[in-house]
Amino acid sequence: GGAVAALAAGADAGEHRVESADADPAVDAGEITMYYQPQIDIATGEVVPDKALLRWRHPRRGMVDPEELIRVAEQSTVMRLLTRRVVDDVVEQLAKWSAAGVGLRAALNVSVRDLHTGEIADQIADRLARYGVPPERLQLEITEGALMADPRRVLATISRLHRIGVAIALDDFGTGYSSLQHLRRLPLSEVKVDRSFVLGMADDPDDAAIVRSMIELAGALGLRVVAEGVEDERTWRMLHAAGCDAAQGWFYARPMPAQELVTWLARYRPVRPTGGPD
Repeated sequence: GGAVAALAAGADAGEHRVESADADPAVDAGEITMYYQPQIDIATGEVVPDKALLRWRHPRRGMVDPEELIRVAEQSTVMRLLTRRVVDDVVEQLAKWSAAGVGLRAALNVSVRDLHTGEIADQIADRLARYGVPPERLQLEITEGALMADPRRVLATISRLHRIGVAIALDDFGTGYSSLQHLRRLPLSEVKVDRSFVLGMADDPDDAAIVRSMIELAGALGLRVVAEGVEDERTWRMLHAAGCDAAQGWFYARPMPAQELVTWLARYRPVRPTGGPD
């Protein structure tokens, strides 16, 4: 329809070089590209926020695993530049979508290093104001590992973001060591069940029980629950039966550049799960 066509006019692949004098030379080579992966409401099949993902295209090696990119970048000051670039790109993309009449939200991961200073909160507040993007259109995802590294400073940063109106999600839920404490103390709106549990739940009764318990716990605390790594229909139906709110994974869509997302949205037809698991 018109909304998707208008979105196409404003969509941008967002490729940028990221350079730093003391960064690893391997990170300087090539382009950083923003990819987006749709998140789907399990009960209705409707598209909910997009997850913004980094992809690194190296001149010789081609596409590099995103975890490797972050692992290399976090060892140097290039991480700070990378985060600034990502925040700029995602907020600008949200403004383009909003101008086109498309009310998508976007979620992005931030690193441990980003959360140890208040700079990222200042930058996000500045960019949201500059582009006129409502704070509720942006969500930050933090990992339990980041919290464990320095709970006091991380809590201070995400509390500031929460006051601004930016939603906070706990990523990789179930892989940390003090999940219950985090759920109780932090200003969270969402938890994301780690893909390591979701991938096995159709074949492993233990994984299925863990996922159901996570969904029940988060639901009791009023938190939205998103499952990562949904790759088949049986898992999708099991998650629906367990009361999971939303999912992302290859069963629905792979991560894609913003302009490809337009094409995907034009083709996508919501499908609702019927009945329980197979």
